[in-house]
Parts: sequence; C-alpha cells; structure tokens
Amino acid sequence: MNKTKRKIFETSMKLFAEKGYDATSVEEITSKVGVAKGTLYYHFSSKEEIFNFLVEEGVKLLKNSIEIKTQKLDNSIDKLRAVILIEIKVMLKYEDFMTILLSQLWGNEPRNNICKKYVFEYIKIIEKIVKDGIEKQEIITVDPEVIATEIFGVACSGLVYKLKLGKSIDIKQTYSEYEKTILRGLQV
Repeated sequence: MNKTKRKIFETSMKLFAEKGYDATSVEEITSKVGVAKGTLYYHFSSKEEIFNFLVEEGVKLLKNSIEIKTQKLDNSIDKLRAVILIEIKVMLKYEDFMTILLSQLWGNEPRNNICKKYVFEYIKIIEKIVKDGIEKQEIITVDPEVIATEIFGVACSGLVYKLKLGKSIDIKQTYSEYEKTILRGLQV
C-alpha cells in the first residue's frame, strides 16, 4: 500500500472509530489527509469501499496471526491460549479497528452484513479448534459454537474493561484472568 493510500486508510479508521461511519464524510477524510477528493477516489471508489477494505484487512490480520501462532501448537488448550492472547494484543494495538468492527455488527445494512460475515468466519476458526479439542479429549464436551463465540467475546470485553478503567490495560494480567476463568473450565 503506498503512502497516500495508507494515510487515507488510517485517517478513515480513526474517524470511523471516533465519529462513526455515518457521521464521517469524504470531505472530512480528505481534509484531514490533506488530499483532494480526486486523490481519494483514485485509491478508493467510495467511502463504503474504504470501510470494506478496512474491515477485510483488519480481520485478515487477526486470522493470519491466529493461524501463524496456532499451527505450531498440538494441544487445543494451548491453541486457545494463543487465540486469547492475540485477541487482547490486537484489541489494544488496533483499538480503532475493533471499535469499528464491533459497532457495525448490528443491523442489516451492507456494511453490517460484511462485518457479521467476517466476524462469523473468524469465530469458525476458533470453533474448529474447540471441536478438535473435544475429539482429542483435551476439552470437555461443550457446544463449540457457544465457546468459540465466548472466546471472541474476549476482544469485546477487553475493550469494555479498558473503557471502564479509563486507561490502558496490562496484557499479562488481563490474559491471566481470562486464562483462569475461561480456559481452565474447558480442560478435561
């Protein structure tokens, strides 16, 4: 991605997270980036395309991180530990992205449906880990869909916790609390 496209991307993400998609205009994006509308439209055909690109790239980053970290691990509980730690780290590093993604899950507009599609695909990855763990008798018999959704909820609850504190959260401490409550309850 070239410098201008990256700046449009990053500025849009910040504005979408702060103001919401609907309250952010193309004019405001171009003003903050310091480019003409034509330059924005050279890189993206519309505000909707910026949004779609943002969501696609963000979820791709999350999925790739999970894939890289879990492929080396044999035990399903260890894989879920890796997933939770990655979710906490992504939530802190890419808070604007997570805010946008989570804020757009509800509704039936095209962008809501795109967010749901990507979130549900991501949850399926976790669900597969849980199913494998049950089959290998590393995880107690549970509903994999419920547990996978709960583990995705770690990202959601991490953002709420950070908002409640009003400051950054400690990754190791937060991970330790999730590990004690979520993962230990799944172990055989």
